[in-house]
Amino acid sequence: MSDRKTARSPRIRAALAVAAMTGLGATALTALPAAATGEAVTVQYRQSATGSDQAEPWLKVVNTGTSSIPLSQVKVRYYFKADAGASYTYACSWAVKGCANLTGTFGTLTNPTATADRYLEVGFTAGAGSLAPGADTGDMQLRFYRSNWQPLNQNDDYSFGPNQTTYADWDKVTATVAGIQAWGTAPTGNEPTPTPTDPTTPPPTGGAALFDDFDYTGHTDPAIDAHGWSVRSNSGGPGVPGATWAPENVTFAKEGTNSIMNLRTSTAGTGESTRHTEILTRATKFKNGTYAARVRFSDAPASGPDGDHLVQTFFTINDLKAPMADDYAEYDFEYLPNGGWGEPANILYTTSWETYRPDPWEAVNQHSESRTSYDGWHDLVLTIDDNAIVYYIDGQEFGRHDARYLPERPMSLNFNQWLIDLAGQTSTTPRSYDQKVDYVLHVKDQVLTPAQVAAKVATYRAAATTFEDTVPAAP
Repeated sequence: MSDRKTARSPRIRAALAVAAMTGLGATALTALPAAATGEAVTVQYRQSATGSDQAEPWLKVVNTGTSSIPLSQVKVRYYFKADAGASYTYACSWAVKGCANLTGTFGTLTNPTATADRYLEVGFTAGAGSLAPGADTGDMQLRFYRSNWQPLNQNDDYSFGPNQTTYADWDKVTATVAGIQAWGTAPTGNEPTPTPTDPTTPPPTGGAALFDDFDYTGHTDPAIDAHGWSVRSNSGGPGVPGATWAPENVTFAKEGTNSIMNLRTSTAGTGESTRHTEILTRATKFKNGTYAARVRFSDAPASGPDGDHLVQTFFTINDLKAPMADDYAEYDFEYLPNGGWGEPANILYTTSWETYRPDPWEAVNQHSESRTSYDGWHDLVLTIDDNAIVYYIDGQEFGRHDARYLPERPMSLNFNQWLIDLAGQTSTTPRSYDQKVDYVLHVKDQVLTPAQVAAKVATYRAAATTFEDTVPAAP
């Protein structure tokens, strides 16, 4: 897990707390529903290292059912007891399916036990393909270690089998298919909680909402200001010192029947030549409820050489009134197509913030991460109620963060794209990167499923409603 500790400006992220996601588990396999008719899997495990520098769980997923299973629907969890204060980094040494087609994220159990309070969740991209009946994934030679490479203790880890030196079925590792438990027994007290995805469930009626289809002529369109948006032009962080926040680089154009907002960031390898982009609401009036946007992340530049440490975002935030003030709040989707913050390649973060201190840098947050490409269009959904913060990507739960990170004050809505530094690409050849946004939606005090979000957006568009804001000002 990334340990982003370098002192940075207030908008730069740190990850000093390990990610928290839903603790999926089971008390007994026989008590759980079948994943689907004809679908069944087992997980085989062997340990490859009993030492103290890193854990090496090697895994295979076996299709023991009667129908083919898309591996993108399969999640495997390995449970362990975290060392005090530790953050962790996932790595794939080798895999038959290809390490690029595997994802690894860390989460925190809802009900910690003496042998487990964290887990490594392994997933698959669409590139991993499907698993035919009777087939297995082949070796997945995985490992994880403390981000500072301090010794770790495996002997108190729930899923660790020190004597398991050859592959065999291992029920202390769990697997889900399409969000439903299909194999294994999780640590006691952690119940399976499938993600609701029923597309036939209509969204709740009524309720204050903001919806914007970004149907504007340009950054000077008076409707932008009338609708409560500010296209940033003031100087300051985050990002490359000396860079300009360029409102003219926020543009609008039709793609098919939809109007699309484009944020362009460009540089020629110096701070003075760097142009960042940001658009945000002037009002800080958004708190509990559902936040959603359809965003196109880009791995490759629109022009020029690739490699810059770029951040593409959708987030909600309020101001830090004092260092470590406990009423600060921020909730981020951040995609780094070329790495950065110590990461060598593309990675997506979702981060929930309690507070921070800029100097010396100290942060209190929780994040989830996935080291894979997210190039292309994605549906991003964030829900906040009185119990949890939940992030979804393309209809699937990505991260679930604890109640201690809930907001105390309302926030603004924001999109921005900026460069962390100029270390990723040292060329002085001009280059530019695009982040596109289709729409944004906030529904006050209602927690919607991703399917309900899609239905609500479709209703707006069917009625030719390009903008609505009935969210009252904050008291």
